[in-house]
Amino acid sequence: MSIETQEEHKYYTGNQAFAPVPLHVGSAIIRPVDKGKLKSTALETVEKQANQQISMLRKQAELIMQQVKDIETRVRIAEEIYAADINFEPVIGNTYHLYEKKEGQRVLSLISPDDWGKKMPYEAFVATVKLLGDRTWEVLKVNKPVTETA
Repeated sequence: MSIETQEEHKYYTGNQAFAPVPLHVGSAIIRPVDKGKLKSTALETVEKQANQQISMLRKQAELIMQQVKDIETRVRIAEEIYAADINFEPVIGNTYHLYEKKEGQRVLSLISPDDWGKKMPYEAFVATVKLLGDRTWEVLKVNKPVTETA
């Protein structure tokens, strides 16, 4: 026999559990792996996982951007309050209301828009705020967009 023929007739002699082919009728069926299907399934899994992570990051970015907008609004309203007419000394922990006069001047008041009834003496209600312990203002309600500061 030639070397080629001897190679063709070589039999597996190792442990049956690790045989690359079934050795008898009762052996487990060994099917070839469909590499295309395996790669396709793996790629789908990777894409699904990546899309979930991207979606989560987008939600986090949206939350951060909303927080940035809230802080910007808070700063602008604080600027408006400290530029407004205040005829009393604000007390920490109390709620106040910012109004706008016809001339555009702002006024801080103890009286809420609901307490004025039908005859509010100001042109517009701007915001309801609460003075915090660090002398910053928590914005509770914004009714009129605050002006941009340059």
